[in-house]
Amino acid sequence: MFSIIIPTLNNLEYLKLCVKSIKKNSKYNHQIIPHVNIGNDGTIEFLKSENIEYTFTEHNSGICEGMNKAAKKANFNYILYSHDDFYFCPEWDKVMLEEINNIGHNRFYISGIMMNNGPLKYDCGNSLKDFDELKLLKNYKNINHYNFQGSTWAPHLIHKKLWNEVGGFSEEYYPGTGSDPDLNMKLWKSGVRIFKGLNDCKVYHFGSIVSRKYRDHPTIKTESGSKGGKIFLLKWGITFRFFKKHYLRSDTKYLGELLSPKKNFQFYLELIICKLHYIYLKIFNSNLYK
Repeated sequence: MFSIIIPTLNNLEYLKLCVKSIKKNSKYNHQIIPHVNIGNDGTIEFLKSENIEYTFTEHNSGICEGMNKAAKKANFNYILYSHDDFYFCPEWDKVMLEEINNIGHNRFYISGIMMNNGPLKYDCGNSLKDFDELKLLKNYKNINHYNFQGSTWAPHLIHKKLWNEVGGFSEEYYPGTGSDPDLNMKLWKSGVRIFKGLNDCKVYHFGSIVSRKYRDHPTIKTESGSKGGKIFLLKWGITFRFFKKHYLRSDTKYLGELLSPKKNFQFYLELIICKLHYIYLKIFNSNLYK
């Protein structure tokens, strides 16, 4: 059905739970392709024991390079991006497949919705030690948002042909901050107008486990601060916030395919502010984006 790509960095126990949840709670059989960064914690041995194919770099290649490497191994037509600290709730894939069939074509970007560390605030634990799987499975259907415009970025699903058409993730965003909205902008530029988050496709997200672990590490970089936002602005001439608000209409109720932005006073005022920031960066920080 789907080729599920999971970039992971020495996060074996969470990756095990993620894989377990996919196998346990999916309606269909999927291809699982982790990209292993470093992997000196037993990750590779685990994947081999489970006969799970993977890609590998000895260094932390970040989300973008890892996703792009693993995507080349995708056997199915649809590529799904997952964090390694997700727990997939039952029938998540059934919901996505039904949405694909309803859309009737392949030019879309759809995502699930994150629980705990995401739009759905529901506490079943913030670590493996206090994770209450039974509580989650009993109650996840009762914790709801709505189908929304835009995306929570992950888990997201797009057709492999579309992924290849726009070149996957842009690796200048290493280690990853900014790559999701950049992918959405590339899709927008290619004519995609369906950006939809699905309330019934739920994953539990422990949240930034690896980033917290390596926050002050001298050599392993997992966060780029505001650099991703600056690269996006230099590349596209507008900010993340402007793109999400005026183009994707993020977090508003889903009402169908998106139209061009409404170019009213607020649009132009915020666009002018974007351009002023762009000029400033172009003069003083132009080396950020190469």
